Amino acid sequence: MISIIIFAVLLLVGFGYFAMNVGKIRSNILMGRDVDRSDNKGERLKVMTLIALGQKKMFKRPVPAILHFCLYAAFVITQIELIEIIADGLSGEHRLFRPALGGFYTFMISFIEVLSVLAFIATFIFLARRNLIKVPRLNMKEMKGWPKLDGNLILVMELILITFIFMMNGADEVLYAKGASHAENLGDGSLGFAITQYVGPALFGGMSESTLMMIERIGWWGHIVMVFSFLNYLPFSKHFHIILAFPNTFYSNLKPKGQLTNMESVMKEVKMMMDPDADPYAAPAEPEGEIQRFGAKDVEDLTWKNLLDAYTCTECGRCTDNCPANQTGKLLSPRKIMMDTRDRLDEKGEAIRKHGKGHDDGKSLLNDYITEEELWACTSCNACVEACPVNIDPLSIIMDMRRYLVMEESKVPTELAGMISNIENNGAPWQFSPEDRINWRDEA
Repeated sequence: MISIIIFAVLLLVGFGYFAMNVGKIRSNILMGRDVDRSDNKGERLKVMTLIALGQKKMFKRPVPAILHFCLYAAFVITQIELIEIIADGLSGEHRLFRPALGGFYTFMISFIEVLSVLAFIATFIFLARRNLIKVPRLNMKEMKGWPKLDGNLILVMELILITFIFMMNGADEVLYAKGASHAENLGDGSLGFAITQYVGPALFGGMSESTLMMIERIGWWGHIVMVFSFLNYLPFSKHFHIILAFPNTFYSNLKPKGQLTNMESVMKEVKMMMDPDADPYAAPAEPEGEIQRFGAKDVEDLTWKNLLDAYTCTECGRCTDNCPANQTGKLLSPRKIMMDTRDRLDEKGEAIRKHGKGHDDGKSLLNDYITEEELWACTSCNACVEACPVNIDPLSIIMDMRRYLVMEESKVPTELAGMISNIENNGAPWQFSPEDRINWRDEA
């Protein structure tokens, strides 16, 4: 009875704390401007299925994709066993589903064990790629400190979790063969799980029943404690993409890459100017609601989808690895843009919860986190958008921040100022009048 109470408290605290932190992240995301992504639900479901569930874009690099898929599949399928552990913990039973499911139960646990072994191998390889081989995109300057520790921590937690699973199943296998397991239908024989029916006797075969009971209980409790630890670590980690990848891909931008957004208020003014029937002396229409800033200076000027992108970023570095500006030594790193946006959003959200909605901490995403040099280094080629395995769009944030610099602060690099002036005066980037455009023909 005491164990049931302890488990129930652990369950409530674990899920309660997780829900509280998810609520904070949700409120942070909703700080962003509204954008409609409710159209084409069928197409959106297709994109989510292929990109988030099927990991289609990951397989452009087959080796890391297969390793990642092993981890991903193990994480998803293992949740089936977690359901049983929760049921066992609340009921005081052990392997509650086994009598009802019979052979299917053995198959499912065996399948989970095979996936766990593959995940165990993949985890060691990922640790080696980060710390021994030191893959360049995983060791760039923005990955120093916490980002590197974060990546390693989650992999170590995965190893510990898998170890507890095999401690639990391996010891239980030997106990069952001795007729001393907690499981129902005790008797000589084997649980028949694919891996532990061999590993269990090899590791624990010579131990006493009391020792085996202790190992099995350590494995059981260790497993559930690691699950809750992992669950509550996610909101503070880049690994929250495990959950957010699904809504993020569902709300992907389905428009052609390269099609930039326009501010509705500006479009209305331009259309009025271009309308030959419009009254030239008519006063401009009053903006509805709060006056919208031109472009983005801080996180609340971005859309909620941009902010969802920031929390979904996996920090894999594929965007930066494919960025031509970064490859030529420019300061821009699309991954850093997303990491900076998430860091600023966390800071801003915490300040608002502490001091109220109107609080100004004197900081902004522009300049305090992202520099003008980074923004103007972007070639707007969409390579980062194409490379992202979960359809994150760093370019959208970059363009909105550029828009703010140009339209609100009139800051334009010298190289662009001349071109913009020529377009305004001559209708083309070149410094000669429209009447002279065809002169090249007469020079032949």
